[in-house]
Amino acid sequence: MSGRPSIDDVLERVSLWKGRETRLTRLAGLTNENYIVRAGDERYVVRIPGQSTELLAVDRENERHNAEAAATTGVSPRILEYVPEWSVMVLEFIDGETMSGERLRSPEMPASVAASLRRLHAGPRFRKDFDMFRLVEYYLRITADQAVTIPKGFRDRLETVAEVERVVAVNALPTVPCHNDLLAENYIDDGRQLWIIDFEYSGNNDPCFELGDTAQECEYDDELRAALCEAYFGKPDPVQLARMRLHALMADVGWTLWAAIQARISAIDYDFWGWAEERWGRAVDVMDSPRFGGLLADAARS
Repeated sequence: MSGRPSIDDVLERVSLWKGRETRLTRLAGLTNENYIVRAGDERYVVRIPGQSTELLAVDRENERHNAEAAATTGVSPRILEYVPEWSVMVLEFIDGETMSGERLRSPEMPASVAASLRRLHAGPRFRKDFDMFRLVEYYLRITADQAVTIPKGFRDRLETVAEVERVVAVNALPTVPCHNDLLAENYIDDGRQLWIIDFEYSGNNDPCFELGDTAQECEYDDELRAALCEAYFGKPDPVQLARMRLHALMADVGWTLWAAIQARISAIDYDFWGWAEERWGRAVDVMDSPRFGGLLADAARS
């Protein structure tokens, strides 16, 4: 078997529900096809990789290894069956509420986010490292090779990106196993904890990128970002808060290019180009802000 399978192909191939009647529910997703499969009283989640995701720097073997490692921490669902020729995962179903940015902006949520991240970050090391600065370089090569349109003025800001890299390295923290793509929908609240799903971009990284990325994805204001930082570190930490804010900027810079590439390759009906422009506009606003110089100084403070 080879190529990208249909859900019918997967239903026939997976042994977990062999000989049982199944029912399907399609789930939303920006990269992959996702389904809930019901077999009797049991529910499973099936994830079929999207097309051409290697251009997005997705390594499916890395994803599988890291998802299995993350599951040992108790904050990520287990892989119940894997179809290696298609890189299809059948995952444990988590009965809970898929989060939204609005829900995660509730005042009590930064503490819950921090608790789940601390558990994930204390788990087994992941297979590879993740570095958004290097990923930006990779995505720029892909956009050049594939003649992908990127937002106007992007390359003009690369000197500023290099300065941010120099600054965040001054007080860098030891790398830990990170998810690295924690938009709100990658959290599930079961009433006791926040579960974390989808490990396509996972890798060992500075935890301040994880904190900054999820704060950016969930559109945290200054107060919520400070609350998340304090909940994670156990006390106010102005230096790491500044580093977290700069990594949040880098999340917008990197995912801008991701969205531009998706606008070219994805079969999903979604305005990826509009998303790229929105993210880039937000990044430019930060770089042009009167606060930006102070942020760089705070992050490099000894």
